[in-house]
Amino acid sequence: THCISSAASDVYKRQHIYSIKTMFLQKFPLLAPAARASLLCRLLPLNKIRTITYDGTPNSMAHSESNGDILSDNIQTVKLAYDKHSPPGMFSSANPPIVFLHGLFGCKSNNRTVSKKLAMLLDRDVYCLDLRNHGASPHIDRMDYPAMGADVERFIADHNLKDPILIGHSMGAKAAMSVCLRKPKLCSLLIPVDNAPVDFTAGATGFSKFGIYVRQLQRIEANRSLKSLRECDRILAEVESNKVIRQFLLMNMKPSKEGGYRCVVALDVLAKTLDNVSAWPFNCDYTRWSGPALFIRGKNSPYVADNFLTSIAKFFPRFEVYDVDAGHWLISEKPQEFVTEVAEWISFKEDTP
Repeated sequence: THCISSAASDVYKRQHIYSIKTMFLQKFPLLAPAARASLLCRLLPLNKIRTITYDGTPNSMAHSESNGDILSDNIQTVKLAYDKHSPPGMFSSANPPIVFLHGLFGCKSNNRTVSKKLAMLLDRDVYCLDLRNHGASPHIDRMDYPAMGADVERFIADHNLKDPILIGHSMGAKAAMSVCLRKPKLCSLLIPVDNAPVDFTAGATGFSKFGIYVRQLQRIEANRSLKSLRECDRILAEVESNKVIRQFLLMNMKPSKEGGYRCVVALDVLAKTLDNVSAWPFNCDYTRWSGPALFIRGKNSPYVADNFLTSIAKFFPRFEVYDVDAGHWLISEKPQEFVTEVAEWISFKEDTP
């Protein structure tokens, strides 16, 4: 049985903690990174507001029986594009780095602002990746979580990252979970943001609307007479009334040499594989990760509803939950609260034997 208490945040206290950390780092810029991190984590409150009971599972599990190639080392991978954000005044940090994964239709620049703040507060490098078929990363026919996980594993190996911390939002959250389940010893901490290890192909979250977005963006790509993003927006507005969502989707549209606009996301691939993105191929009988995991969820989002916590517990028995008074796009809605909670949790975990 797992006991989880929601994280009721005191906004004033968290803003105060954030201000203290910022002033601390500005006051002691010349301290060695390890010393700064050690002192910084001692500023954090010790009265943690989440509780959890651990089921005693001694080790993570990662073996496959009739699970296809989801745990295979032979999945074809691609070299992922990335941006690296380091602490101010430093080329690189020796502390365990953060690897940040975006969601569907996202890219490495989506989380640039919060990544820079995390790099400063935690004295470490933050790598923001473009997942396959997104941004500047290569397009490839296969689009599922074992493959996305394998790409991230390759990135970690290629860059010799030691004990990285994975943060992922939405699709990126499932990709991050996949890495931990496929390679249990590779990462030190896991922070999935507003997604759960659950198969959503039945449409429980409204995910099916992404298929409509794909078709509408394909219409935009096919129209070579379009002269501006405003014209593209009018076509997208036929299926999406929320201007913020339309602007997010249109970030993927770039002027084409042949006229009109092209999408940097592989729309033809997504059109065939969206079910894979909403699905969850792992089996908790064969895969489990017993490392520390913090699931950050939006109170107004359906993706990590209370009835999904049991599924989380089966795959990640040492999980904790933090609630943000926001929707699915909680990082952009509450960036300061997100940064403060992530920095607090990572510092606390690294300072706890």
